[in-house]
Amino acid sequence: MSIYVITGVSKGIGFEFLKQISQEPKNLVVGLVRDKAATEKKVAAELGDRSNVHILHGDLDDYASLKQAAADTAAIVGERGIDYLVANAALVSTFYHFDYPGVLGDKPEELEEAAAKIFRTNVVGNMHLFNLFVPLVLKGTVKKVIALSSGNCDLDLINELEIETAVLYSASKAAMNVVVAKYGARYKRLGVLFLSISPGAVEVGHYAETTPEQTQSLVGFMGKLSAYAPHFKGPSSVEEAIPLIRSTWEKASIESGFGGAFVSQHGNKQWL
Repeated sequence: MSIYVITGVSKGIGFEFLKQISQEPKNLVVGLVRDKAATEKKVAAELGDRSNVHILHGDLDDYASLKQAAADTAAIVGERGIDYLVANAALVSTFYHFDYPGVLGDKPEELEEAAAKIFRTNVVGNMHLFNLFVPLVLKGTVKKVIALSSGNCDLDLINELEIETAVLYSASKAAMNVVVAKYGARYKRLGVLFLSISPGAVEVGHYAETTPEQTQSLVGFMGKLSAYAPHFKGPSSVEEAIPLIRSTWEKASIESGFGGAFVSQHGNKQWL
C-alpha cells in the first residue's frame, strides 16, 4: 500500500491524480483543497464511494488550514506516515498569463498585486506545505516529495523559443524549483527525494476564457511549440498526462541523480 497527500485535487491534473491513484484499492489518497464540501460532492458524483479517498481543507494561502490538514492526515495514517507528497496546487491568472512583459508594465499596481499573490501561493505556500508534511514523509516508506512545475521556466527553452508570456507564473515556478532543490539538499541525507516535474502541455481549461488579444498570443505560443517539437499536436488530456508523470516519479531516485532536480514528464529536458 502507498499513501499519497496531493494538493489541489478539486479539478484538472489534481483531480485526475486522485482518480487514477485511488483506482488502486491498496492506495490511500488524502486530497487537500480550498473547498472541501464541493470537492467531496464531486468525488461522490464522479468516483462513487471510495473508502481510500479522504478530502481535507488545506489552502496554500492559509497556514492554519495546512497545519490542521497535517494533523488530520497524521490521525488518518497513524504511525505509517505518507509515501508521496505531491505539491500540485498553484495559482494561475489570465491577467498576466498571456500578456507580454511590456503590457504588465502598463499596469503597475495590478502587477505588484498579482506578483505578491502568485509568489505567496506558489512559493511560500508550498514551503509551508513542506515544513508541515515532511515529518509525515519521514515516517513513510517511499519518501518522495513531488512538485508540479512548468517547462515555461526553463531558461534554455525561453531563450530558444523567445517565450515572452506567462512571466509571473514562470518566475514563481522557477523560484519553486529552487525551493525544491534546497529542501532536497537538506533532506537527501535522510532519504527523502525532492523533485520538480513539468507535466508538459496539458488541457486543464486555462484557455477557455481568453480575450481575442490573448488568444492571438496563445496561437503564436503554440506555433513556437510546434516548431520546437514537430510531433506536438496540442495539449494532452489529463487522462494521458498522469501515467507519464507517475512513471517518471516512480523511476526517479536520489541514487540515480534526481535529488532536487527539475525534469519534464519524460524524466529529462524534453518539455513536450
